[in-house]
Amino acid sequence: MTESVTKERVVLFEEFRQALEACDRGKAEKVFLQTLDLGSPLEMVESLIVPTLERIGGDWETGRIALSQVYMSGRLCEDLMGRILPVEGQEEAKDGQPRRAIVVLNDYHMLGKRIVYSVLRASGFHLMDYGRLDTDELVARIISDRVDELLISVLMLPSALKVRKVRHALKARSVDVRILVGGAPFLFDPELWREMEADAMGKNAADGIRILRQWQGEKS
Repeated sequence: MTESVTKERVVLFEEFRQALEACDRGKAEKVFLQTLDLGSPLEMVESLIVPTLERIGGDWETGRIALSQVYMSGRLCEDLMGRILPVEGQEEAKDGQPRRAIVVLNDYHMLGKRIVYSVLRASGFHLMDYGRLDTDELVARIISDRVDELLISVLMLPSALKVRKVRHALKARSVDVRILVGGAPFLFDPELWREMEADAMGKNAADGIRILRQWQGEKS
């Protein structure tokens, strides 16, 4: 990447953050479309939207911006992604792949799941999208759909703490499912995923791809 392209990227990323904080939908969309000249939509989601929202979340924690700005920033980004990423749907396993599903556990913010889901689909993985479910609903779906590998996305700590409840409910029914977790609570506490009895934790969509490929290699 040339120095001029790097400078352009820095400028666009700052303009994007400012537009989100100002809840300026038109400006945010304009800047985001400009960034697509620097890489693929999925690359820009990972390198622009994710770090920008993380910074905005950090600014809220330090009191620099209001919670309403954090919420609206997330909604604006979800709208942008809805225009460029594949449509979500139900997908069955193909070509001998394990039966996989992805879910947001109890949380209302769907952005992280949508990023991972879209990146995995683009990388050739097939998985069922459960949307948002609570613990009991999720366990019932896992059993009904005979899921082999489950990806759980959370934003808030109370939701992360429910992963262990899912694991125990499955064990009580003698259901063996590999669980991959991700989201802010697991980034803040690198050992939390082990405490919640998950099988692995992914920091981003790329980690998800790596872990699922590793699991698939272990079965082959």
